[in-house]
Amino acid sequence: MDSNPANMMKTAVGVAGGAALIAPAAPVVAPVALPVLHGLAGIAVVGLGIFAVGSLVVKAAGALGDINNLVKPKGRGTPNL
Repeated sequence: MDSNPANMMKTAVGVAGGAALIAPAAPVVAPVALPVLHGLAGIAVVGLGIFAVGSLVVKAAGALGDINNLVKPKGRGTPNL
């Protein structure tokens, strides 16, 4: 941390000025911020769930496709029954 009093004063004034600019918007943004944050988190969780289910479906379809290829005879002629 800088121990120069002039730089410390400039930093303090900058922080206070930024807070003074943001403070009037706080009552407008604060009631909306928490529900918006929860909504975004919910969308992320649902999207992750859809991705996981989609991956499982693709893997299952691929596995079933491979099983189908194993059942079919690969040589010429009829299989020995």
